[in-house]
Formats: sequence, C-alpha cells, structure tokens
Amino acid sequence: EDGRRLKAPGSPWSSPTVRRLEDTPCTRVLGDSAAYGDALSIPEVDLGEASAMALTTHDGSYGPEPVLMNWGAKTPELRGPVLATSRHNTQRNSIGAHSGGYSIYRALAVVTKNVDEDHFPKLGMTTPVAQIGPFPAWHDPKRIVTFDPYGHAISEGFGPWLDRGYDIRPTIAVTKAHIELPECREALREGRLVADGKVLMADGQSFVTKAAIEPVWYLPGIAERFGVSEDALRQSIFKETNSMYPELITRRDLKLFLPPIGGLTVYIWGDPEKIPDESVELTCRVHDECNGSDVFGSDICTCRPYLTHAIEECIKTAQKGGTGICVYFRKEGRALGEVTKYLVYNMRKRQEGGDKASEYFNCTREVAGVTDTRFQVLMPDVLHWLGVTKIHRFISMSDMKHDAIVNTGIKIEERVEIPPDMVPKDAQVEIAAKVFAGYHAGKSYEKAADGSTLDQVKGREYSAEIEYVKSVEEGTGAEGTAQGQ
Repeated sequence: EDGRRLKAPGSPWSSPTVRRLEDTPCTRVLGDSAAYGDALSIPEVDLGEASAMALTTHDGSYGPEPVLMNWGAKTPELRGPVLATSRHNTQRNSIGAHSGGYSIYRALAVVTKNVDEDHFPKLGMTTPVAQIGPFPAWHDPKRIVTFDPYGHAISEGFGPWLDRGYDIRPTIAVTKAHIELPECREALREGRLVADGKVLMADGQSFVTKAAIEPVWYLPGIAERFGVSEDALRQSIFKETNSMYPELITRRDLKLFLPPIGGLTVYIWGDPEKIPDESVELTCRVHDECNGSDVFGSDICTCRPYLTHAIEECIKTAQKGGTGICVYFRKEGRALGEVTKYLVYNMRKRQEGGDKASEYFNCTREVAGVTDTRFQVLMPDVLHWLGVTKIHRFISMSDMKHDAIVNTGIKIEERVEIPPDMVPKDAQVEIAAKVFAGYHAGKSYEKAADGSTLDQVKGREYSAEIEYVKSVEEGTGAEGTAQGQ
C-alpha cells in the first residue's frame, strides 16, 4: 500500500534467528556494558525496498524514522547502532556509505551481478583478538567524534538489533599479525635490535596486534572541534563534494556522516591492555600516509625512515615490558592527495634558485592554496579509544601533532627526533624547512631552528627536459644538511 515490497519469507532479511547463530561473538570485550535491560524496546526492522529511487529524503512528520542515536551514551543499548547500509531506507541514522570510497567498487560488484544484494555478513568469528576498552572517553560525546568506538564489537554490543534483522556493519576490525621489514633485519645484523623470540623473531619478524578503523563522523562534535556551526560544516561539505550528499542539507536529524575518505590503522607491539597504565612505558608514533616513501622508498622525504625508526623503538619498548603504538592515517600528501604532492615536487625542483628549504611550504601553497589539510585536531581520537593518557616517548617532530595531543589532556614526556643519519640526502630540505617552521629540533637540528641553514640546504633540481636519456641524468645536485653541515 505504501509503495514498498517486503522480502519473501525465508530470505536473510526475515530470518533473524538463523542469522543470530552466525553472529554469536567468538570473543567478548565490552563486559557488563553490553547487557541490555529492555531489548524489546528496539523497533521492528523495516526491510522494505523502495519501488522508486529517491534523490534525497527529508525529516519531519511524514519523513523517515531513523533509529536511536545518542552519541556518547554509556552503553550500546542507550546509544544505538550506526545504521548505514542501503537496505534500511527509512531507518538508517547516517549519511554516506560504509567503506568510504570503496563503496563505489561494491556498486560495480552489484551492477555486474558479482555480489548477492541480499547477503548478510557472518560476524560471529570476526570479533576482536585483543581486549581494547571500554574506556571513559568512549562515553564522552566530545572526546571521540571521528569514528564509532563500538565499531569492533557489533555482534556483542548490538546483538539484540541483529536478532531483529538489522544489518549493522563493523567499522573497526582488530586482528593480529607477524610483520617483516628489511629495516628490522638490518637492525638485527647491526645490533640495534636483539631477537627475543616473543616480540621479535630471529628472522626479523615482529608480532603485532592491529586495528583497522573506518571514519564515522559525529557532525556536531566535528563542528565544535573547528569552532564553526554545524550548519556551516554541512554546507561546506555539501558544496565541496559537488552536492554528492544532499541529506547534509535536508536531514538535520541525521547527525552521523560516513565520509568518503581513508581511515587509519593502529599497530601495537606488546600487550594492548597495558596502554592505559601510566606506569608502563608507552612509545608512540602518529604517521600520515606517504605512498612514495613508505612503500616505494622515495628519498625526497623522511617518511619511511622515520616510520621504521619508530617501529624499532616500539619493539624495544615492548621487549622491556611496555607497549609501542604506530598509528597510520590515510592522509596522502598532507591530505591534499598524491597528484597535488607530485605537482608540488615539480615546482620545487624547477623554481628559480632550485629546491630550497626557504621555499618548501610556499610551493605547496602556490599549487594547492594551502600548505596542509590534515587537521590534526581530529587525530587524538584514536589515542583516547586505545585508553592512552600518557606517552613516554613520542616519535615525532611535528608541533601540530604534539599540540593536538596534549590539548586533549594526554601527557607527553619526551619527543624523539629522527636520527640525522636516517635522513635521505634529498630530504634535508624537508627537515630544515619543518624545523624552522616550528617542528621539534631536539639537539640534532638546532641550527635549522634559527633559519641560518635554510638557503644552504638544497635538493635536486629538474629542468624542462623530458627526453628520458637526458632527464635521467638530472637530480644529482642536493647540497647541505639540516644540521648546518
């Protein structure tokens, strides 16, 4: 009568009892907070399928009825699930889609009939391999606003919703792995690291717990972080995404947004349950993605060397009974993107006077109009999710990351700069420019802090030559170091 049709009896959408057996959690991490006092208050699931595609929806008396979302509530029952799958047309409480930009690939799988649209994920054996949380920050609507703190415990925290037939997807996965880096094998050979057979094996493999996290933005909290109104934030995102998300404007009742951006990964060496204990040493690096260096070893920046140095320090800390954390954010090119980054590279190398530290940030501004859009004010959420209250050794020179963390109440005892012998020749420009701009210099880069070395530090230069046999001979003119040598 209302233009929708229900799924046929026996389909996954109408068999919650069968589904629940598949969703019984293999591990449990939430404790008593997962208990429900009144599961019968959960509304009946509406699994109707629209007969026509709506370009947008509107709130109001005759609009959809999104399920409960009380961000920051003390229990999953009081808060409600993040409901963002496409099969809940009238009840979803989020704008956007799961998996960010990867949702486009799912659309391709649907249109090419490579996936069954009626498929429900089996969550029971996907539960976390380690105990993380819950912590007080999970229940603070202002402390964590960039992802769902319960995203790794869907079958445990929202089991009664699954019983009702709701399709609720995890936005966090916690697993474990053995990782192997050539730098760790080198560190073993040179004696910087020693295998203990637990944290680090003789072949250079180290044991980690790791968590992948997808963004779920609580829009009122995001707006408050930036000191703007929620309306202004919604309008800006709507405009800059070329009107991709009209519900940012038409659905003020929906406070959650799953943005089409990359998430983050947390790598943990040592026992994750020790992280909240301030008496146990904690080493930490927060790292922003750099595909060129991290994966392919480009020497124009210090990203991979600094990351692998942090991993070594995390291993050492774990071997002493502490914990090491590396957080890897997908913010390529200072969140400006890899295309923009490469354009900047060309400008730096071709500008008059060569690739100088004094012009390092100006070149980015000339190309992108801004030098950085990573907005570290959003970064500390993951540390609060992990229960971090004190960092003994922070493996970073960034003033923006340091200030963002301590401004949320987390203490940092020591800041550790990258060892000078790990800075690639063409990356001296980067270090000199960043230290002069306010990055932590430590004892290694004090001369760069006063600007005396800026014009002495130069990187390789490119010309307008594009013929390979000539172009390949360029780029040998790096000069000077950020240490003033």
